Amino acid sequence: MKELLRSTDPTIIAFASALLEGEDIDCFQMDVNMSVLEGGIGIFPRRLMVREVDYDDALRTMKDNDIDLGQ
Repeated sequence: MKELLRSTDPTIIAFASALLEGEDIDCFQMDVNMSVLEGGIGIFPRRLMVREVDYDDALRTMKDNDIDLGQ
């Protein structure tokens, strides 16, 4: 898996995930449970991962929708 997106804003992660699902690109959110440890203050970014074979298509989808990849 390859990191596509990193953000502390859960709404961006949710929107990006929905866009990818609409393009039939599987994705996986990492670091979601860190919010339990941090107390919900949003200092630890979440990561959105995709398969390496889907990375280029996923990257194009993010750029087409003006989503900042946080990298």
